[in-house]
Amino acid sequence: MANIKSDLGLSLQKPPTGDVAPTDGMKIVTRNINAYFGKTQALRNVSLSIPEKHVTAIIGPSGCGKSTYLRCLNRMHEVAHGTMTGEILLDGLSILEYDPVLLRRRVGMVFQKANPFPTMSVFDNVAAGLHLNGVRNKGLVAEKVEKSLRAAALWDEVKDSLGKSGISLSGGQQQRLCIARAIAVDPEVLLMDEPASALDPLATAKIEELIYALKAEYTIAIVTHNMQQAARVSDYTAFFYLGELIEVDETKKMFTTPEKKQTEDYITGRFG
Repeated sequence: MANIKSDLGLSLQKPPTGDVAPTDGMKIVTRNINAYFGKTQALRNVSLSIPEKHVTAIIGPSGCGKSTYLRCLNRMHEVAHGTMTGEILLDGLSILEYDPVLLRRRVGMVFQKANPFPTMSVFDNVAAGLHLNGVRNKGLVAEKVEKSLRAAALWDEVKDSLGKSGISLSGGQQQRLCIARAIAVDPEVLLMDEPASALDPLATAKIEELIYALKAEYTIAIVTHNMQQAARVSDYTAFFYLGELIEVDETKKMFTTPEKKQTEDYITGRFG
């Protein structure tokens, strides 16, 4: 399999040494994932598939392994000195075949708290990843910045203030700025770790509308504590508890007729 190139001409994958496994149309397949931080086990034998160009919500109480699972998908758990056993496939290839930096270009991440670079302008925040990856053509950079801000539903709000600091924006705008920054380098997957938990209802609604629109181009996995949000934005929902995957199904079915009583108890607020 040849190196994959984005429309920026960036090499997104080092030449793999292993075989491509069949994944039945799933963008990401995880098998028997166990994750650890020191001696503490955060995930236990999690096997979950994430379909391409759909939204998969990951729900469960605090401390159940949701964010750890998300971070395993682009090896961000390694930044916190975590370890993992099991197998994660991206387009049928083990993610261990990728250099972590190149993997994270394909599998971007948006964190719970908006984190625009404080010393950079709105424009430079979005362009940062392009510059880091060696894109020097000013016209192409400007084109990608505008395209990314439009995709993040932010262009009309900031087009006349691209030179202002990224942290001068409102909280909801900052989060959409971070989404624009993530998609500027042409990822294929977006991981979102409670992207609206710190936002007011109006800003949250804009983020949810954005997630719904972005799934036409990206595979999205979102961690959320908000049951109503999961029901609104996702096509599939996975319920985690104490580091284990309890149940996964189409969201409509999960929220109306879950198979496991534990899932029903969580969704209906009996615990959590």
